[in-house]
Amino acid sequence: MRDDQRILDLLHSLDRLPGPDHGEFPDGFDYEEAEARATTLSERLSGDFGGPCSLDVTQDAGYYFAVGVPTALTEAGVPLGIRLSNYGRLAAVTTPRPDSHADLDDAVADGALSAADRRRVESALAELGYLIVPLRLLHLRYDGVTWLADDVPGASVLSYGPHAGEATWWTRFFEYL
Repeated sequence: MRDDQRILDLLHSLDRLPGPDHGEFPDGFDYEEAEARATTLSERLSGDFGGPCSLDVTQDAGYYFAVGVPTALTEAGVPLGIRLSNYGRLAAVTTPRPDSHADLDDAVADGALSAADRRRVESALAELGYLIVPLRLLHLRYDGVTWLADDVPGASVLSYGPHAGEATWWTRFFEYL
């Protein structure tokens, strides 16, 4: 739980960074550097998993890049998704959906992720300086400082889980805004 609190403190700290009102990225965000790191991650995972992993680009969100590991390349036969936040080199790993598992321990215990595949993903992310944020923390109700904390009609909100209809930390850093 101490690590959870440290990560929650980091999320609150990143949330307070100055930036444009839309909240997609903080001031000073280096898109080219983020793209280079995301490309390196995709290439690394393609080599580690023995086949092509996708690299998707997103706009109007708290993340620009997502890497996908196809079902055929995973030992568990479950696709993996890795979203890379525009804030603080945060990464979220989904197996296969954002609400499928609370964290990677849960995904391995459920058989949705093999221990070997977990090591591949964790090693690649760690070597590139990313911090994996457990989904259980990202699915907590957002209590930060941006407009997402307001009840704004039409605002991006989580459509599943215990906070359906409310903004969460997933919404803030890993979803469309």
